[in-house]
Amino acid sequence: MNSLPPIPRRAAIYARVSTGRQAEADLSIPDQLRQAQGWCEQNGIEVITTFVEPGRSGTDESRPSFQAMMTDASAKPRPFDIIVVHSFSRFCRDEFTYATAKRTLDKAGIRLTSITQPLGDDHTGQMICSILTTFDAYQSRENGKHTARAMKENARQGFWNGARPPFGFAIADAEQRGGKTKRKLVVEPDEAVIIQRIFDMYLAISGRQFGIKAIVNQLNGEGVSFRGKPFMISSVHRILTNETLTGRHWFNKLDVRTGERRPSSEWIGVAVPQIIERSAFDRAQLMLEQRRPNVTAPRVVNAPTLLTGLAACSACGAGMTLRTGKGGRYRYYVCAGRAQKGATRCEGCSIPMETLDDIILGALADRVFTADRIEALVTPIVSQTLEAEQERHRQQSNLKGQITEADGAMNRLLTAIEKGLIDLDDPSLKGRMQALTQQRAVLEGQLAQHQLSLRIGRPKFTQAKLDRIIQLQRERLTSGSAEFQRAYLRLFVSKVLVGRSEITIKGPNAALVTAAFAADGANTQQVPSFVRGWRPVRDSNPCYQRERLVS
Repeated sequence: MNSLPPIPRRAAIYARVSTGRQAEADLSIPDQLRQAQGWCEQNGIEVITTFVEPGRSGTDESRPSFQAMMTDASAKPRPFDIIVVHSFSRFCRDEFTYATAKRTLDKAGIRLTSITQPLGDDHTGQMICSILTTFDAYQSRENGKHTARAMKENARQGFWNGARPPFGFAIADAEQRGGKTKRKLVVEPDEAVIIQRIFDMYLAISGRQFGIKAIVNQLNGEGVSFRGKPFMISSVHRILTNETLTGRHWFNKLDVRTGERRPSSEWIGVAVPQIIERSAFDRAQLMLEQRRPNVTAPRVVNAPTLLTGLAACSACGAGMTLRTGKGGRYRYYVCAGRAQKGATRCEGCSIPMETLDDIILGALADRVFTADRIEALVTPIVSQTLEAEQERHRQQSNLKGQITEADGAMNRLLTAIEKGLIDLDDPSLKGRMQALTQQRAVLEGQLAQHQLSLRIGRPKFTQAKLDRIIQLQRERLTSGSAEFQRAYLRLFVSKVLVGRSEITIKGPNAALVTAAFAADGANTQQVPSFVRGWRPVRDSNPCYQRERLVS
């Protein structure tokens, strides 16, 4: 562990407030910075940098400025010698976070100093600092309980608790109680018009019925934005399922720390202006439920799509997804980004599924699994294998010589004991014998590995075997079930980029080499290397019963 610098000359100041309201008031942070800078001037320390954390809890270890400061502190050479805070509670309010951060600072040789809680760097000071951090964490939890109780009561009285309003609403001051301003939700007219139109399109109130993707396409095509951003499927779905639009908002539904849903008995209903009629909202929920994939199966064939997860749009990088037409008679690969955001966001193309599948399989068979390509890949590997085999022969001879030397040393010790040259009570005798025995065991293990490698031998390629390999790989790609073809294709292809004028296939050369070494026409019963978790013994195969049921 690096020692702390005896006289720190360069400082970083860290200032934090817990809530956005404190940050907006712009009082606490400037005061923290002013006092910290004054302390540094009094002690002759130069302020190198300042880290400011507005509106983040001290129990949150993922604070951006805090993480940036800890990253800088770990840099070499260190950019500063000391971190100055107003109080240790500004640094953090969690025992684990404090211990982890303090250990990182100690390793980097950086001090942590509070200008209002001066403590030494000895063990006593560190112990007191840990106690203060524990009390800060306890106080933070107590404050959290009181804040939650006040927010619940605020919601029961019909007021809004300060978060960003849902789409369709804005926040307006309702009344003044003492020094606090109570707020409520009001309708945002422009956004409310968009919401009403979305429900009209989804429920086909004004004519044609639109699905969620079609709504996204239509809105983005017209330049309508979702608070400055393009509409996404998720944003339209969130609007269609937001019960607040019906005139009642539910507060305390989620645990803010874990994100888990609380029991409905703990929810608090808040009356808000209504944008969508309850009956229309309920109809939309029923339609969404009926269209869920796990309720109503999509109109696609049962066989797996060959290029799912491999094909991507070369224009925007989004995956290519399957679209169908005429009741499933026509199937196309289309850009998912274009499907979700509309043609104005991506110029990606659509291509018939059968056409793209045939292009990819044909390219692999005609351009990848060729004699010249596989021979070019395999020949250097075989040459390297020959050199490695010769090296293993040399290492094997060397290991045998070392084993002979160890045996000779052990025999000399035994002879010396028999002749009385070494006393059996000699304390070094046992250690020498154990060392020689362990050395011999290690050498024998290494020798056994080399002998096994030499018995396996290096692969030998002839033109007939090369032709057989190519034929085998082509048969596996062009025959069998679609599921088998898809699994086998993924051994050699990692990405298929689809453009309007060019299709690019990417994959690792190592997969071709492995397939070439594994393929052997004489052994048609060989277990395929791509079968997941295959084990020959029934009792050792956890998938045995399930696989037998499937077959």
